[in-house]
Amino acid sequence: MYESLLTFPGGLFEEFDRLQRDMTRAFGTLGLPSSIRAVAQGAFPAINIGSTPTAVEVYAFAPGLDPKKIDVTVDRGVLSISGERATFLPETDKQRSAYATERFTGEFRRAVSLPEDVDPKRVSASYRDGLLRISVARQEASQPKRIEIQEGERP
Repeated sequence: MYESLLTFPGGLFEEFDRLQRDMTRAFGTLGLPSSIRAVAQGAFPAINIGSTPTAVEVYAFAPGLDPKKIDVTVDRGVLSISGERATFLPETDKQRSAYATERFTGEFRRAVSLPEDVDPKRVSASYRDGLLRISVARQEASQPKRIEIQEGERP
């Protein structure tokens, strides 16, 4: 075997990481979040969050919503998306009933913690083709600033 766990080829923690990747590939995540900031599968709307040097971008995948019924708020560093998704199923009675309902309907709310360097006064949101795009600008002070070098002066 190996003389010591400390001399494990490639490192012991790298081997644990490889084992975890193999187990995830074999069995999936079993409905668990994929990262510390993610929530379990089935949360509505599904979101992607990314950042650029000038803004934090949030994309919420919410087809079939009326944009006038979506509320987007920023309060104390938390971005909230809420609203209601109406049902398109007919009323059930003795002659008709639904035997499968996989589409989420009803009220929803998602909350996302924002970084400290965003400006809550500069938020924009747009909705098109079932995609809600929210952009929260970063504060000017937190963005890199290029300093011009003066020639001719001696220190």
